[in-house]
Amino acid sequence: MDGIRRMPLLLAVAVTAVPLTMVPAVPAIAAATPGSGVTSRTIAQTTVDGRDYVLREITIWPGGSTGWHYHDGTLYALVKQGTLTRTLADCATVTHPRGSVVVEQSGPGNVHIGRNLGSTAVVLEALYVNPAGSPLAQDAPSPGCGLG
Repeated sequence: MDGIRRMPLLLAVAVTAVPLTMVPAVPAIAAATPGSGVTSRTIAQTTVDGRDYVLREITIWPGGSTGWHYHDGTLYALVKQGTLTRTLADCATVTHPRGSVVVEQSGPGNVHIGRNLGSTAVVLEALYVNPAGSPLAQDAPSPGCGLG
């Protein structure tokens, strides 16, 4: 099964396999800073066996970026709209068009920045699987790639 079809299945399994607490759809600035032009809303969240499962919709507006950051757990995301450009800790750039699945591994060795270099919003559906009580993202300094 290719990654595009597997991501909705992964999200469906995650959402139905654990009881979720629905939270109000209140827009908020994404947790990782210093980003700009990023908004998000939590769709559902729960904690099971020492892991937080948080499902969010993240919008990166044209010209926006997440800022350099990493996650304490694994992030699984589906690019629902637009094209996400990520630069990794080794300064390699990866482009993820609509329909792509993004998996971001945990830890400070996996620092990255997400940017919208296009003219339409990038919309992601992201599932964070973190140790209970961890922030969704940890700010990190630029690894010297010449970006924000």
